[in-house]
Amino acid sequence: MKSRGFSLVELMVVIAIMAVLLGLVSPSLMDWMVNLRIRNATDALLNGLQQARQEAVRRNQNVSFWLVTNAAGDTSSLDNTCTLSGSSGSWVVSVRSPAGGCGSAPSTTTAPMIVSTHPIGDGVRGVSIAAVQADGSTSANRVEFNGVGSVVNTADHIARIDVESSSSSTRYRSLRVEITGIGAFRMCDPAVASTDARACKL
Repeated sequence: MKSRGFSLVELMVVIAIMAVLLGLVSPSLMDWMVNLRIRNATDALLNGLQQARQEAVRRNQNVSFWLVTNAAGDTSSLDNTCTLSGSSGSWVVSVRSPAGGCGSAPSTTTAPMIVSTHPIGDGVRGVSIAAVQADGSTSANRVEFNGVGSVVNTADHIARIDVESSSSSTRYRSLRVEITGIGAFRMCDPAVASTDARACKL
């Protein structure tokens, strides 16, 4: 009776083919993962801005969106070691500055009167964030909205947040969040032509 199965040679050929295919797919998969992290970080920033603006309108009270970072560099949670930072993807929506109080429970009466918090988390490891004022170079860490949804601190508020890969490579996309004085914000792509609807204005 003839035995069935794979010979050692056949098995080695299949393994070699799989290794070649995996080698071809891996760079594309890596690029896709980095670009997904950049998109997720940008979406989280937009969500925080939306929460701050909506809460300001709902309360008819000034509410701010703050970029913060923990002193120990922990990205999985926010605690009371936090400081304001123009280069962090973690954020707090609150009435007063959350510096030194990011671990506080949400409250409408107890400082810093936190509405919500969002640590950047490990899911966006390798993503670089830079928030600047309207001049395009001075670092900024907050946007304050009033009861009608407009930006209050127009002189020093975040006008632009650039989100990109920490490693300088043209393989990865960059995204930007633009914020106007009237309280509007949008995601755009700084790499596309100015005639494209996705182009950045700032």
